[in-house]
Amino acid sequence: MSALSTDHIRLLSLLDWVVVATYSGGLIVLGLLMSRRRVAPVDYFLASRATKWPVIGLALLASNMSSTALVGLAGGAYAMGISVYDYEWSAIVILVFFCLFLLPSIIRSQTYTMPEFLERRYDHRVRLHFALLTLFLNIFVDSAGVLYSGSLVCQLLFPAWPLWWIVTLLAGTAGLYTTLGGLRAVIYTEAVQAIVLMLGALLISIGAFSRAGGWQAVMHGVDPAALSLIRPIGDPSVPWPGLLLGIPLLGFYYWCTNQSIVQRMLSAKNIDHARWGALFAGFLKVPVLFLIVLPGTCALLLFPKLPRPDLVYPNLILHLLPTGLVGLVVAGFVAATMVSIASMLNSASTLITMDVIKQLKPRLSDSQVVRIGRVSTLGLLVVAVAWAPQLQLFPSLWQYLQAVLAYAVPPVVALFLVGMVWRGANADGAAATMVLGSLGGMALFIINVVLGWTHFHFLYAAPILTVFDAAILVGVSVLTAGTQAPSRQVTLWKLDFSRAEQLRLKLMPVWQDYRFQGAALLALTAAVVVAFH
Repeated sequence: MSALSTDHIRLLSLLDWVVVATYSGGLIVLGLLMSRRRVAPVDYFLASRATKWPVIGLALLASNMSSTALVGLAGGAYAMGISVYDYEWSAIVILVFFCLFLLPSIIRSQTYTMPEFLERRYDHRVRLHFALLTLFLNIFVDSAGVLYSGSLVCQLLFPAWPLWWIVTLLAGTAGLYTTLGGLRAVIYTEAVQAIVLMLGALLISIGAFSRAGGWQAVMHGVDPAALSLIRPIGDPSVPWPGLLLGIPLLGFYYWCTNQSIVQRMLSAKNIDHARWGALFAGFLKVPVLFLIVLPGTCALLLFPKLPRPDLVYPNLILHLLPTGLVGLVVAGFVAATMVSIASMLNSASTLITMDVIKQLKPRLSDSQVVRIGRVSTLGLLVVAVAWAPQLQLFPSLWQYLQAVLAYAVPPVVALFLVGMVWRGANADGAAATMVLGSLGGMALFIINVVLGWTHFHFLYAAPILTVFDAAILVGVSVLTAGTQAPSRQVTLWKLDFSRAEQLRLKLMPVWQDYRFQGAALLALTAAVVVAFH
């Protein structure tokens, strides 16, 4: 095995271009066909609440395993080692927790958005603040990150094209069927994309290990520290206290409160399909280590002198696969960008329409609500396109994504976790937490990142800020306990719910019991972590 040259980029053959055009065109046609349905808000924003678990699971994977994740995970493994997979296996644990404690309340609420759900627990002030925060993260972190990472492959194929041209083309294509078809168009194109994505990742993994000399050659040729999931306390990438305290909090925000993720489960036909879909997505996360992360490790042997870690996955695609398959994987990668941006735009337009516009003008007709959703989709698209090219100024896409979340989301995490178990948390405490918590996160970001007065890891920032925000929520709630009506308790988990459900589950086969499924999934995850500890 010898290092591969990256001095030239392999051009796609005619067959590759045919595959790219056929697949991309087919995905757009599927999205447009799905748009030829009813246009009531529940149809446009929640796919008529009729989605079944296989589609939910595949859509969740496609939403999460966007071009951002493909580029970020492979590049993270190249730069930091396979400890970047800690974000993935931790997600499985969080999804099991979500199915057990929080998802039942969310499904019972019959809400459209997570800010609306949080309003049921606190009040309209919290809903508005959470909606604006989510919109900011959706556009400037998620959507921009997806557009930027997807454009990397396209820029290698078209080096003469400016980055903003490519970003605009990708976003415009995705925005077409998203604007017309809503969540139904998004979720079914996501399901198709997830299958192609996993197939493409499998082909790349096989090619990477083959060119690197096989499994044993990689395991012996790479620094053992780069092959460990549990890293020492001084590790610059994922120190073990950060794994224990920071990653679960970021994961809780992403998997349990993020509109673009939870919206897929809100579209489920019932609670069982929502749970099965979430756990199916967790199961699909297990092979990510072997299909995406470890090929990034192989790249240490194949491309030892890449200028940026973000170029790992594009180079794996363009250097390792035969004609035809390159076209399929490139098409899948480009489609991953379109599908993910479609998902995020649909979620963002839902937030603007249902949590902002409809609150200001509650008498809007169904057709007006859908029309506003479509217009807001286009507006958000323009903002994301404008910001995406700026991400090339940051040293690592993965670090940019995780670091911003670590400082921005702790107030939301505190409101959900404390409000779920303590009925004393009230609306005044929640409003104070959102305002003061956001200001505290901005201040810590400036102190630790911009000015460099402190130098602790961003995974430590998340638990520090969450404890700070929880203290604000508890303190203000206690001080104002006698000055307002008791908060509504729709998000509280109650033992009575679990007891009632146990009776229902006794009538189902054990393999359909989400508790059995969750336990088996946790055991499988533990085996992987132990094997690579």
